[in-house]
Amino acid sequence: MSSRDAITLTAGDAEVTVRPDNGCRVQSLRIGGTELLRQGERYGCFPMVPWCGRMRDGQFRNGGLQHRMPLNAPPHAIHGTGRNLPWRTARHSDTTATFTYELADPHAPWPYPGTVTQLVELAADGSAVTFTMGIETYDDSFPAQAGWHPWFLRNLGKDTEDVRLDFAPAWQEQRGEDKLPTGKRLDPAPGPWDDCFGMPEGVDVTLTWPGQLELKVSSREQWVVVFDEQEAAVCVEPQTGPPNGINTEPRLVTPIDPLETSMTWSWRRL
Repeated sequence: MSSRDAITLTAGDAEVTVRPDNGCRVQSLRIGGTELLRQGERYGCFPMVPWCGRMRDGQFRNGGLQHRMPLNAPPHAIHGTGRNLPWRTARHSDTTATFTYELADPHAPWPYPGTVTQLVELAADGSAVTFTMGIETYDDSFPAQAGWHPWFLRNLGKDTEDVRLDFAPAWQEQRGEDKLPTGKRLDPAPGPWDDCFGMPEGVDVTLTWPGQLELKVSSREQWVVVFDEQEAAVCVEPQTGPPNGINTEPRLVTPIDPLETSMTWSWRRL
């Protein structure tokens, strides 16, 4: 099997399709035949790795070394390199699949060698899917982040109401004119948002399409970015740190301490 083959997991009335050739993004989530994710090569749900959101000026430090990444959202670098690369399908079954890529891939190089793994597990009854991502190295330590960027459809069609978003963050990161957190924490404000929120007890966000479906996004991480400024979709992005956190709150990946994170989507019909 080549990395270009789409992998579809099925259980109950749920189907999850992953495209390892397109940044290992979830191309489709269908519940009872209804698509929940925005379609298109840039959308679905992609992993953000080895950093999340914007990296200020495309630069980060590791000890005394400063590194520069390509400015794909000038003046910043955004969303990591993993979404731009083909991943390798390591194994899969009807309900689980494992994918990997090498951080030093020459097509989108990271300055340190390491391996990223994403595991996708669909519950046997088709009521939830869990994503687990890990970054490991057997060489030099380096700072990193990991998270996910799903594009949930705002409206599921058939003359239905738009999705409603429900969550109770402890704070909202103040966003500067450069679209990066300033370091100041504010009381959460009404949307629309392109903002990072703190949920110290873990990410817990519910999307409700009235009369159709309720979907809960949960993660043990305390950071979530919510982006709902586009008409077509709403993004709820659990991640291991805030935007530019690779500089402001670095988490080191070492040979004895890999970075691992997970996210679960669970749903029920209304």
